[in-house]
Amino acid sequence: MQQWGSMSLGEQGYSAIEILRYYYGDNIYINTAPEVSGIPSSWPGYVLENGSSGDKVRQLQEQLNVIANAYPAIPKVQADGLFGPATSEAVRIFQSVFGLPQTGTVNYQTWYKISEIYVGVSRIAELT
Repeated sequence: MQQWGSMSLGEQGYSAIEILRYYYGDNIYINTAPEVSGIPSSWPGYVLENGSSGDKVRQLQEQLNVIANAYPAIPKVQADGLFGPATSEAVRIFQSVFGLPQTGTVNYQTWYKISEIYVGVSRIAELT
């Protein structure tokens, strides 16, 4: 941003909105939202496996079901928030399809690969 002068304006104490208005005029409108929806949430910080339960498991199941629409080798599972044998098998097949170690559990690497594929197949990142 230094080549455009934004860095200099920031060093002079201009806020981000003031810098934008400097370049684009006072009629610029910045829309804010208390919450961004539709974007997959972060990895829970622990491995999801048989016996795990809760909102993160339900999210995982819902995302796997959307992915299964585009990759029919991955079986759909009931999105009940309970990580059982069917969810483990769906995860294992997902891992096989996408070249991950086939553990049937969801660690950091698998969580973010599921998130990446989910965003792609659900078209959530496309502008409309």
